[in-house]
Formats: sequence, C-alpha cells, structure tokens
Amino acid sequence: MTEAKKSLKRTLIGKVVSAKRSKTVTVLIERRVKHELYGKIVGKSSKYHAHDENGDYKLGDVIEITESRPISKTKNWVATRLVQKASIV
Repeated sequence: MTEAKKSLKRTLIGKVVSAKRSKTVTVLIERRVKHELYGKIVGKSSKYHAHDENGDYKLGDVIEITESRPISKTKNWVATRLVQKASIV
C-alpha cells in the first residue's frame, strides 16, 4: 500500500512584482503577524527570487513557489504553479 508522501519542501504563495530578468521572477510574500511587544497585527513582507524556466509568469500574477537547491547566488526557489492570473487594469 503506497501513500502519497508529504513534501518536506516549503511552499509559499505570493504576487509577481518583477519579471524583467530571463528565467527569474521576483515574488512578494505578504503575511500578517502579531507584534511581539504591543500585540497589534502588522503586515510584513519578503521578496524572493524564483526560477521560471519558460517565462510563463508575468507581472501581477499570483503564483506558488517551492523551495529548491540553490540555483544562483540569490535564487533558491522555483515557481511551481499559477494560482491567479493578473487582472488587466
């Protein structure tokens, strides 16, 4: 009996804020956390560089990224799937 093994790699969902470089997208991950001292909910954000082999993802797309081996100096995430296409303004 074989069961699907849960991946140990982290996955995050965020918005593409830059797709200017070849095979790389910059993804903004936003989260809301409670301030340690004051208890107020504050927004925190982080930017990650993710590998996009075919250049599928464009500015404004919401995508899922998965942790991987280091691909370059700043890139150790891979864009895995499109969650939501960017809305045309």
